[in-house]
Amino acid sequence: MILRAKIILPVTAQPIEDGAVFIDGNKIRSIAPWKDLRPHRREKVFDLGEVILLPGLVNAHCHLDYTDMAGELSPPKTFTDWIAAITAAKSAWSYSDYARSWLRGAHQLLKSGTTTVADIEAMPDLLPDVWDATPLRVFSFFEMTGIKSRRAPKEVLREAVEKMDSLRHPRHRAALSPHAPYSTLPELLRLAARTAQKRKWRVSIHVAESAQEFEMFAHARGEMHEWLKRNDRDNSDCGLGSPLAHLARNRLLGENVLAIHVNCLARGDATLLAKNKTHVVHCPRSHDYFAHPKFERERLANAGVNLCLGTDSLATTRMMGKQKPELDLFAEMRSLADSDRKISPEEILQMATVNGARALGLTKKIGELTSGANADLIVIPFPGRPGKIYETVLAHSGNVTASMIEGRWAIPPIH
Repeated sequence: MILRAKIILPVTAQPIEDGAVFIDGNKIRSIAPWKDLRPHRREKVFDLGEVILLPGLVNAHCHLDYTDMAGELSPPKTFTDWIAAITAAKSAWSYSDYARSWLRGAHQLLKSGTTTVADIEAMPDLLPDVWDATPLRVFSFFEMTGIKSRRAPKEVLREAVEKMDSLRHPRHRAALSPHAPYSTLPELLRLAARTAQKRKWRVSIHVAESAQEFEMFAHARGEMHEWLKRNDRDNSDCGLGSPLAHLARNRLLGENVLAIHVNCLARGDATLLAKNKTHVVHCPRSHDYFAHPKFERERLANAGVNLCLGTDSLATTRMMGKQKPELDLFAEMRSLADSDRKISPEEILQMATVNGARALGLTKKIGELTSGANADLIVIPFPGRPGKIYETVLAHSGNVTASMIEGRWAIPPIH
């Protein structure tokens, strides 16, 4: 088929006015101005009209499991208060609650323009059933902890690997997620790193998220340190440097690693991330919910770190009046633009597309419109002038006009 649009926005190339995307099966064959195409009779042409056609968004960090917790947890005074609150909330949920929440979150992402999501899965038993219920491309990162349950790291990892090995799907993938440095033991980090390297898997980990976590690892003190000590965590790994230095000691930095949040940096941390080619995922609305210190985007970018965007969960997204928030990467882009006046709209869109693709090992496959890439794309209205394309993209709110994943309409265009 051929898709014609007022504006084609490839992200990795200049916008094309009155352009067309030629799709062959589940791949993009070519992109060109409409006047340069000579369609054959066998090719179906969709003239989408006054719209912007751009790559499907790549949500590099999400918790679909917690979608129905939207508006349930007020912003906490401290990070450890929030851990206690969400732990209590989760204890009251059933399998059905999690399944319903997951599916609702997937639907919210789809209608708001995400086509690929890196999701932290706390309930692996939901898979593969929920996979089969969504057209999204899903990376399910299996959450691993072991502190509260007092389970041996080898047992925690073995269980995750066995579940992953039982799953086979042409579009979805399973991956590993040691939850965070404070909620795991160093042995689990090392085992996860070694297994992921051997299996060529991606790894996602929350790290340097709060000032309390930073104080725990850098100085072996503070509320989180004492709270976990009371819960029998062996804190002998604390007082040796920043949380990121902790990951480096345990060999859990690398090109296959997504470091989530990274809100608290020590001197040298940005260079350490760049040297190891570790990706960083920023979640602007979650960052605002916790009132974390300013995200040091410029410092990380200047060091050469690949920066991506994620929604995190709705359990950590502020209510806007009486309206419950929804998972929406466009809302995250606008939140970043509001909080960081030095970043351009082009850079923000790259964080939500091509940078996320790179973090997931899918460069030139998703997150951009280019020859040979998967036909993952979305369509939004374009009421403005060609010179304001990126600003128009960031200003978009509400549902996308259409969505396609691997050459199939996930949300068909309305004619």
